[in-house]
Amino acid sequence: MKYLKISLIFILLSSNLFAAGSDSSSSSSGGEDASKSDYKQAVNLIKRASKLEKKDKIDKAKKLYSQAFNKLEKAYKSDKKNPDILNYMGFTTRKAGNFDQAEKYYLKGLSIKPNHNGINEYLGELYVQTNRIDKANERLEVLKGCNCEEYGELELIIKTRGTKVY
Repeated sequence: MKYLKISLIFILLSSNLFAAGSDSSSSSSGGEDASKSDYKQAVNLIKRASKLEKKDKIDKAKKLYSQAFNKLEKAYKSDKKNPDILNYMGFTTRKAGNFDQAEKYYLKGLSIKPNHNGINEYLGELYVQTNRIDKANERLEVLKGCNCEEYGELELIIKTRGTKVY
């Protein structure tokens, strides 16, 4: 009986650990799609990096952004029509300071979904960072009427350019 109790506890603990590392809303009939898994892991890394960045731990944040980019590259190989992946590839590349490459990812994402709020905001931020305010205003115009937070955030960044860290 003692062995049975220990076995049950082990099984319960093992299943809880697995559930914490996976999306409980997805079925696992054939396993979670690798691109979705890499994408989710990348988003988590980006969130952690952003928190570090806010604490002024820039070097640590850049390492996480780099790790996130590697995950996004893997996800992109399996899902080349996902603008969200390209959005975050642009974001992580921009955070690493590679503005030219970031712009390419953003533009590729917009070629798939021209009205993608996140891409339009982040591309606008890149344009502010690279002192192309006219282009930033074009992105703001695309967001006009979306009734979304991205519009307000980009508008504020354009108005306060030079005083805000992107």
